[in-house]
Amino acid sequence: MASYGAKPADRNSQTVARSTQAGNPSPTATNNGGLFNKQPAPAQLSIPQKDLLVFFRQLSVILQSGVAIAQGMVLIAENMTNRRLAHAVQTIAGRLTAGEELSTTLKQYPKVFKPIAIGLIEAGEAGGILESVLDRIALLMEEQAKIRGQLIGAMVYPVIVLVLAVSVSLGLLIFIVPRFQVMFESMGAELPALTLVMLTLSKIVTSPFFALGGPVGALLVVILFNQYYGTASGRMTVDTNILKLPLFGSLLLRTEMAGLCDTLATLVNSGIPIVDALERCESASSNALIKQTIRQGIHRVMQGEELNYGLGRNGVLPKLVISMIKIGEETGQLSFMLEKLAVFYKREVDSAVSSLTKAMEPTVVFVVAGIVGTIVIALYLPMFSMITNMRG
Repeated sequence: MASYGAKPADRNSQTVARSTQAGNPSPTATNNGGLFNKQPAPAQLSIPQKDLLVFFRQLSVILQSGVAIAQGMVLIAENMTNRRLAHAVQTIAGRLTAGEELSTTLKQYPKVFKPIAIGLIEAGEAGGILESVLDRIALLMEEQAKIRGQLIGAMVYPVIVLVLAVSVSLGLLIFIVPRFQVMFESMGAELPALTLVMLTLSKIVTSPFFALGGPVGALLVVILFNQYYGTASGRMTVDTNILKLPLFGSLLLRTEMAGLCDTLATLVNSGIPIVDALERCESASSNALIKQTIRQGIHRVMQGEELNYGLGRNGVLPKLVISMIKIGEETGQLSFMLEKLAVFYKREVDSAVSSLTKAMEPTVVFVVAGIVGTIVIALYLPMFSMITNMRG
């Protein structure tokens, strides 16, 4: 059993006892009152990644300083702002004091501690390198959070453009176009096709049916999509087509490759067998097609095939990834090649996000200008026709 840097066992017991006497909750006790009265069951507990990242960083530093892990967890919990995580950490400390392994205890919180973190901690316990493993987990979480933030930022920009375009269109159709419609009807002028289309759209969006049916229809579409995406075939169809989208498809694929290579390199460096490492990479992926590719690779590796052949057989992963993995296997430097691939794809993601953001900035201007210009032209075309007729 790993000692986690804890040599004098009575030292930890005395610390816990002093903490209890001082009025602080013991790590072995379950506090159901006060701040912890809404603590969910361990299997249902969910913690923000930023709080979990800080926890792993602090725990790594404490272990490197030679403090017993249970004692260190009590100290960390006392200074946490997230009280739910603090209560969970105190409970974990109590189980460690009772003699359980850290990895075994963390498995009680499946929504907090992912299989990747559990696997790395198990490897750290077996090899006596838990301190460095915890630091690796924190680094891996930082990189994943950075990539996720970049991806969200790149996806949010088009949504903002779409919302802005729809808002401007609805504003003009609801408040401006009806005034011109009254004027056209009083003049009895013959209206061009474009103007008729705009007047028809204005009637639709200003009708009670649209006010009630629009939100209901949008909600229904969201519900139906979620139900379809919740099925295995629906998720596979959507995730496969997402990777084929112009601009965004390649960005999503690069993001997946950066996460896959970074995670796999960390796991392999920690001494985890390749099949176990791939299983944890599969659980970490968010794309059903990539998950399927990794799952097929696992089956082929278990049958004795090389990793590069197992992952590259269906042609989903980029050829660069397969080639670098093949070189790594042939030279015995698989983890090194994976690290280089992770660095490369992280840079690719940075470059793609920057280019996409710069390309979207003028798009906002063109989209809004196009909408406003089309509506203005549609409204003024009848006036131009009337002026021409009067001169004639």
